[in-house]
Amino acid sequence: MHERFSALVDKAQELSYKEYEKRLTGYSREDLFNQIFAELIVRECADICITEGESYKYSFTPSKARLAESTSKHCAIMLKKYFGIE
Repeated sequence: MHERFSALVDKAQELSYKEYEKRLTGYSREDLFNQIFAELIVRECADICITEGESYKYSFTPSKARLAESTSKHCAIMLKKYFGIE
């Protein structure tokens, strides 16, 4: 498994155990893990959009750089919105 996925799995396990201890609802720890893991992946993708957009500042003319940056931020917002993540 890729090291980045391993890190996300570890983080999702840690967070799901903490969340499971707090909740007294019908969610299983496995359900919480799956939800948190998926959310972490979406957040990671959104962060990549933003990071890549910021790197274009130095690659284009100022107007193209602003367009690339705003497009990448929009992409990050739409990813989060599509998957229901704030």
